[in-house]
Amino acid sequence: MNKIAIVALGTGLALVASAAQADNGGPNSVRIGLYYVHFDTAASNISGPFVPSSLGLNIHVDDIETLYLAYVRTLTPHLDAELTVGYPPLTKTEGRGPATLGSIPYNGKVISSARWFAPSLLLEYVFRDPGARLRPYVGVGVNYTKFFARQSTVAGNAASGGPTSISLPVSVGPVATVGLSYHLADRWHLYASYSISRVNTKLTADTAGLLRTSDIHFWPNAVVVAAGYSF
Repeated sequence: MNKIAIVALGTGLALVASAAQADNGGPNSVRIGLYYVHFDTAASNISGPFVPSSLGLNIHVDDIETLYLAYVRTLTPHLDAELTVGYPPLTKTEGRGPATLGSIPYNGKVISSARWFAPSLLLEYVFRDPGARLRPYVGVGVNYTKFFARQSTVAGNAASGGPTSISLPVSVGPVATVGLSYHLADRWHLYASYSISRVNTKLTADTAGLLRTSDIHFWPNAVVVAAGYSF
């Protein structure tokens, strides 16, 4: 093969690579959309001073909706790394158990609230060729959840017997996702996904030095609908 042919071949390959990159919009993308999170919660009965085990005091975490944000880096034609976060939502916890504690309403009452910051880092395998309009993907990774702005409500304080402070330690656990991307036009894509993560923490309620605790294991089931831009 002569030098002219080699140069022509190299130029052709460069043009093909350039066209493929232009078609994909570049190796980086940002996404914005809506998170809907359902909490599949399992908690041990609240225990501590002046809490008879026979009462079976428990809790339930309400579902939430919040803003979804993500940065995605394309590592290979079929492999992406995604860093995803949500705007810290206000999560409310309801009491479960007897209708009242003495004369104080308990069951179904919002007894506490907290916000949480929960970024996840995932490695995702993307099916089909990069030029395909519709591409399914699956991924696994790790989730970090930090709780803040923890508060006991008026109903929670009444049930506890006075002003109460709440602690919820940080949780680190696995996360998995499955989703679809749809190439809308140029650098724009639409996304829909479902993910589940494991979050374990220990609720400690402090009422004038009296500590009541509950081990909480909940699996946030998140449905995401989002739009993305590649660059």
